[in-house]
Amino acid sequence: MKRALNIIYPAALLLLTMLAWGCTDPNAIFDDNTEIADHNWSYVNRVKFDVKVDDVQAAYNQYLNLRVTGNYRYSNIFVLVSQTLPGKKKQTTRFEVKLANPDGEWLGKGSGNLYSYQVSLRKGYHFPAAGVYHFEIEQNMRDNPLHEVSDVGLRIEKAK
Repeated sequence: MKRALNIIYPAALLLLTMLAWGCTDPNAIFDDNTEIADHNWSYVNRVKFDVKVDDVQAAYNQYLNLRVTGNYRYSNIFVLVSQTLPGKKKQTTRFEVKLANPDGEWLGKGSGNLYSYQVSLRKGYHFPAAGVYHFEIEQNMRDNPLHEVSDVGLRIEKAK
């Protein structure tokens, strides 16, 4: 009996490790989200991420990750995405994200009262230099704070 357990436990551990590795996306170099406190996103509460880029020859896709509650009162959201290059040059771009159809139907994936979005910001982007890039995402709506925003994040992956 003891011998059988000595075989089963290592085999189970190996299987779990292989399953965990299989769940990760090999193309993603960064994928992280930040929870918005009390679902109230103010202008000064910029979501910040540092991303290390080693391969400047590769093309990358950049995505905005966003979750809002079913009580979010608009059908869109405007965000400012700033990218600071390793040489300290800052680029800021304003994006509009459509969240719902004119009839009020949410376009995101729903789970309970939360709707998730992953929206393309840039496709086939080439980073100009290797190093650490600093990203900041800021809400750019008239309401301050903007209510019912649950999470904001960034995903960067190698383009296929």
